[in-house]
Amino acid sequence: MILIPVFLMIGLPPHFALGQEKLVSTVGTLSAIRNFIKSSAIVWAIVPTGIFFALLGAFIGAKAILWLPTDSIHYVILVMLPIGLFATLKGKKQDTNSEEAINEVAIKKSLLVASLVCLLVGFYDGFFGPGAGSFFIIALCLLNNMTLLKASATAKIFNFSSNIGAFVAFLMAGQMAFTIGCPMMIASLLGNHLGSLHAIKSDGKIIKKVLMLTVTSMMIYI
Repeated sequence: MILIPVFLMIGLPPHFALGQEKLVSTVGTLSAIRNFIKSSAIVWAIVPTGIFFALLGAFIGAKAILWLPTDSIHYVILVMLPIGLFATLKGKKQDTNSEEAINEVAIKKSLLVASLVCLLVGFYDGFFGPGAGSFFIIALCLLNNMTLLKASATAKIFNFSSNIGAFVAFLMAGQMAFTIGCPMMIASLLGNHLGSLHAIKSDGKIIKKVLMLTVTSMMIYI
């Protein structure tokens, strides 16, 4: 959400701006995933299926944006984000920290849902990108009944996968400027590392505030 406007402000063409955002985001997410793995917050039961569909959706989405205009999607995001945010913050507060309960739900009910979520959000991430992480978190909270901490942790895996799918598509299309993106990867690694540690330490409480700030800021940007 922040990187794309910055890249555009320094004069990068739109497709290059989107490609650079994927380069920086892909690497930065790794440090957050590492911390969440240590905290045992990731719901592994739905990860393999989710990774595949996030990769597929993002690759297709990135291919589409290389050919299509993006103006119309802004209005869709403007409607979807506040609705999803409200539903998440006002939704059920039950604790789903039991790994057995999560696995049972994932096996019986959630694999198909996770596949569809990852395919659709992955497509959006490849097509445009800003807010994809929030969409993953919101969908996992609502449809898989996860706590914000577990949803945020698992969403990092899916977001990383969708970033890779989109990155490959932009790389194949020659829409990369590594001399600009590589130095920014260091800052992204540090930011993701500190942010994930704070989320774990606060037991997910900070995630709600960040989610609200992210969605509000994105609506203003759009």
